[in-house]
Amino acid sequence: MNIYDYSVQDAQGNDVPLKQYKDKALLIVNTATDCGFTPQYKELEEIYEKYHDNGFEIIDVPCNQFGEQAPGTDAEIHSFCTLRYHTKFPQMKKSDVNGEQALPLFTHLKSQKKFEGFGEGKMAEMLADFIQKIDSDYKNNSDIKWNFTKFVIARDGAVVARFEPTAPMSDVAACVARCVEG
Repeated sequence: MNIYDYSVQDAQGNDVPLKQYKDKALLIVNTATDCGFTPQYKELEEIYEKYHDNGFEIIDVPCNQFGEQAPGTDAEIHSFCTLRYHTKFPQMKKSDVNGEQALPLFTHLKSQKKFEGFGEGKMAEMLADFIQKIDSDYKNNSDIKWNFTKFVIARDGAVVARFEPTAPMSDVAACVARCVEG
């Protein structure tokens, strides 16, 4: 199976087959509205605005699995994002990304790009220490560790990168640029 064999539901519950994004570069991200990483919405929107007209799309999947930091309804989450961060990219139905109820799309993404660490810096160390307390084996599984984990998909549907929430957004933007322009 590849990325185009999956579908997700939009915030209104309509099926969104990913095959409609064939030949586009994608960024798929699990998000939350009450998280320390929530301000990344601003940078995600900047990336979206810069590359959208060149065949790029963001698929935003709100998720309440990490610290219950996406507590609102789909409508409330959408209002928050559009009013506070002026997001224009598609937002899907709030969904799980780990466990028995995980979206099959995220199961596929995790199988294609494993967890490789949080990187360097104070925020990375803090998140690693926090996650260690929740899952002592976190380094050895491909589960999503926290909100704002991003997967970049090339135009051919290949999963080319996984970025943890602590990754510099400039690295994410550079990867998107390579996929859009390459």
